[in-house]
Amino acid sequence: MVTAKMRRESFVEYEEAVAESRVLIIMTAVQADGFLDSCLAIRPSFNDNSPIKELIARTDTGEEQVLKSLRTPLTSYRKKIRYCVLEFNPLLDSSSINAKGWKKIAFTIYNNYKDFDAFLVLHGTDSLAYTSSALSFMLQNLGKPVILTGSQTPMTELQNDATDNLLGSLLIAGHFMIPEVCLFFNHELYRGNRATKVNATAFAAFQSPNFPPLATVGINTTARWDLITRPNAIEKFRVEENLDAQVACLRIFPGILPEMVEGVLNLKNLKGLVLETFGAGNLPEDERLLQVLGEACRRGIIIVNVTQCLTGTVSPLYAPGTALGRAGVVFGHDLTSEAALTKLIWLLGKNLTDTQIRFQMSHSLRGELTEQSQTLFEHPGLTPKMEYISRLGYAIRDGDLDEIERVLVAQEGWLLNEVDYAGRTPLHHAAIQSNSQVLRHLLSRGASVHIRNRENHTPLYLAADAGYPENVKLLREAGAHLHPDEVELAEMLKQKAIRSSTSSMSNSPVGGSSANSINIATPASTDSSSAAAVTLMVPDGHQKHAGSSGGGSTIHSASLGNGIDNEAVECWALAGV
Repeated sequence: MVTAKMRRESFVEYEEAVAESRVLIIMTAVQADGFLDSCLAIRPSFNDNSPIKELIARTDTGEEQVLKSLRTPLTSYRKKIRYCVLEFNPLLDSSSINAKGWKKIAFTIYNNYKDFDAFLVLHGTDSLAYTSSALSFMLQNLGKPVILTGSQTPMTELQNDATDNLLGSLLIAGHFMIPEVCLFFNHELYRGNRATKVNATAFAAFQSPNFPPLATVGINTTARWDLITRPNAIEKFRVEENLDAQVACLRIFPGILPEMVEGVLNLKNLKGLVLETFGAGNLPEDERLLQVLGEACRRGIIIVNVTQCLTGTVSPLYAPGTALGRAGVVFGHDLTSEAALTKLIWLLGKNLTDTQIRFQMSHSLRGELTEQSQTLFEHPGLTPKMEYISRLGYAIRDGDLDEIERVLVAQEGWLLNEVDYAGRTPLHHAAIQSNSQVLRHLLSRGASVHIRNRENHTPLYLAADAGYPENVKLLREAGAHLHPDEVELAEMLKQKAIRSSTSSMSNSPVGGSSANSINIATPASTDSSSAAAVTLMVPDGHQKHAGSSGGGSTIHSASLGNGIDNEAVECWALAGV
């Protein structure tokens, strides 16, 4: 007979088994006094009434703060999101924010990067698109979601959009590993450097006129993985803080005088100008005006041509636009004014030559503009998702880089962070293979090092547990770190390996087998029972096992020789334990 006590114990065990995401909410603008307690704790959507847990967060200067955290109820993705709120003191006025404020936000994210899975920035709407654009360039090799949001009316008002905006962005941040700076508003997730404010009073205050939303929140959340950009360098996350804000923005209007433009271009220390022109990049036919712009370009001032229109692109289709190009003005394609301005500020701070800046302004660096390119292949017909995941799994197992690239190209790269029946991404599989070139290739294509499998493990944990130091080094170079939930177990495994390496142990193969092998479950369908067991040769002379249901490899330390234990110690040390 099932008693109430048994039901409670079963519930507690179930609660402990539920995976949690950690999200840091960075509050830069005024919401309400004691925002966590007064606005979030009282709302069931934001608080499952579990015991309060304290988390440590760091300010932009590195000062530690102990913050109360709340946890959401169980979501449809069978996960709960634990979050805390770090309030800036003093708060930043959206209308007055500048490069100093952007740096403050960027370094707050940097100082908390290893301890949280995602970051939300609460920000006033006046300059929200400017800040999201600036951060998209400042945050280099970003591997985790950074989502900026705000509201037209505060959460304390009866009729408000703050609740939906915060909850929607929190759910996306806690479930989807989108390694971009994004802007969330009115159920839409936009690329941060593509969004612009289009309405001063409506809840639909922001749009992305020239690029589709990355995700849409409704009854279900739909993410456009084919549109999402990923890091393409094997480097750690960092902040590029050098900004040069000696720039201006000038809107062309009918009858504008060359002397007006010249007055702006002669401003002391001016280094760049965003020129908002008519239509597809045109301005009045005035030889003196072209002369003023050409002289400024020759003096080293970077002038970028963007359209005043909400939708469309700058193109040298008409004579005035072509003349601007000959004068040295850069075509900004479909850059928003916000993205053009912040990108120029960022590039001017990098000590590049004028030629380099002009080139990079007209090319996409963070998905901020649409380059004219020719389609290199046709999208294949509809094929079951798991067939491609299986093909990719076997290619990773075989170290077949050509086949890996064929599959990724055919599916436009979205498979990189797709999971199999055990919650493992291609990077999880590659992390436990001896061929580090496969791992390197996936990382260079933008595979996320931060996604955890169904057992809550990162690729870095699996690589260290499998005893592959080269893989561990490579993942660390790409910015990987153990999740806080993994650290304690990793320390235990390291200590166990240290103890094992000091004792005398048998060097005979496990189970008496003469073959040295590692068993890996390669996904063949959505059912784990149909997983194919793959055997690989391991050069160290010992046998390792990767459980098909566990989402990773597990070294059975008690059965391994001293060499393996020493290697295990090295791997955990490289992983940061």
